Amino acid sequence: MKSLFVIPLALMILCACNDQYNTKTEQPTPADYTAGEKWIWKYKGVTTEGEVRSEGTDTRVVVSYDGVLGMTIGKDTIPIAEIAKPDDSETPKYDWPLEIGKKWKYENNWTSQDGTTGNQSQTAEVLSFKEETVEAGTFMAYTIKYSGKTTNSRGYNANETEVWLYAPAVKNFIKLTQDQGEFHYVEELIEYSKPK
Repeated sequence: MKSLFVIPLALMILCACNDQYNTKTEQPTPADYTAGEKWIWKYKGVTTEGEVRSEGTDTRVVVSYDGVLGMTIGKDTIPIAEIAKPDDSETPKYDWPLEIGKKWKYENNWTSQDGTTGNQSQTAEVLSFKEETVEAGTFMAYTIKYSGKTTNSRGYNANETEVWLYAPAVKNFIKLTQDQGEFHYVEELIEYSKPK
């Protein structure tokens, strides 16, 4: 009698595990966001010598202005349609849909406020999709590892490894760990809320 119960139970567990590994996540669309949705991360960047170079919190909120949804980022408000726009780049930050084992190349060219130009060139791989716990709670999240180099026009050149935990339920990353040369940076979601 016990074996009749154990076999279906074992099959259910195997199916549940198998679904986890077959998961694909598409990029969020503007319809997935709600006015009043809010994310708060804490961040800290420290050199290998223990000098704190950055520390604080970053808050983003979805707001409605003139009937259009936007997200506050610092002092700016970016339309959600812009944030959720598909990235046509051949070297995107996220290569949608996300799924375990997917690999791609990420390139980012940038210019800072002081005119310094720079480049990030990394290989990316989705390593897992499983429960991850951060201060804001426990979420199913993809672990995405980026490895490569960062250079800039001032002669800076450093190897870099980043691990991003992306949680589809919050449409954002819940944790970032970055090692760049002699600098270690961690950013973690400490609060996520959505109007009911």
